[in-house]
Amino acid sequence: MNLSSVNNTVSAAGQMRDSFTTAVIKNVIVTVLCISINYINGTLLHTFRKHQILNSNPRYILFIHLVINDMMQLALSTLLHVVSYALFKIAMPFCVIILTIAVATTQNTPLNLAGMAVECYIAVCMPLRHGQICSVKKTYILIGLIWVASAFYVLPDLFFLLATEPLELFQSKVFCARDYVFRGTTKKRDVSHIVCLVLVWLTLFYTYFRILFAAKGASTDMKKARNTILLHGFQLLLCMLSYVRPMLEQGLIYLMPKQLLSIRFTFYVIVQILPRFVSPIVYGLRDQTFRRYVRKYFRCS
Repeated sequence: MNLSSVNNTVSAAGQMRDSFTTAVIKNVIVTVLCISINYINGTLLHTFRKHQILNSNPRYILFIHLVINDMMQLALSTLLHVVSYALFKIAMPFCVIILTIAVATTQNTPLNLAGMAVECYIAVCMPLRHGQICSVKKTYILIGLIWVASAFYVLPDLFFLLATEPLELFQSKVFCARDYVFRGTTKKRDVSHIVCLVLVWLTLFYTYFRILFAAKGASTDMKKARNTILLHGFQLLLCMLSYVRPMLEQGLIYLMPKQLLSIRFTFYVIVQILPRFVSPIVYGLRDQTFRRYVRKYFRCS
């Protein structure tokens, strides 16, 4: 990819633009959803910080890391969406920084879900060793490893971009989207997605069936653990939408070419925004301990 090819791609994309009214409506919808979801997540974060019973529990530490990760990813994706309408193009260095963080936070989600499933499995199937294996210190080490793995996922794209593109590109303004900026690493990205998802799915299946066989029908905690892992699987399915989104978009655009902008906006809301609403439900509303403290917070407010 060179500077001219980027500009040609962006020019082609810019030939179809929403009317002013449509653009305002879309950005208001996105912004309201972002603020609402991040307010809920912010409430969960505040509740976590204020109660030692929560911030000293590895399960809730992993959960709140997922919440913080979702807040960052949602804020950055909303920022890019609004900027794409307000400015269309932004400075390349600023764009690369935002995209790098956004891609890393997106990659964090399935890895964090795998970690939460393993913690759930250890708590149910190895309760006597849970305190030793899932200590607070080891939980934070795991979170650090998740970020390292995500960095190894996105940094090669950045290094490839720096090594192959002319200096003029980094002094220009571009339409800030991953498919436009990191075009040269598509195959590597697809392979990485497949490897990551296979490993996470294997982890979820293994932990689910081990809990299923250990339950033998009775324990309420075991049934709750199975249901939690099923919810993690549902979250992972939502994560996978971001990987199959280009193919689905192209298919619908081929069938309805005049609805290109509507199709892209719909997929953006479904893939980037709505999945961020699932995390608060899994623990923030469903978990009895967390729900009790959240209720106390709202009553005090």
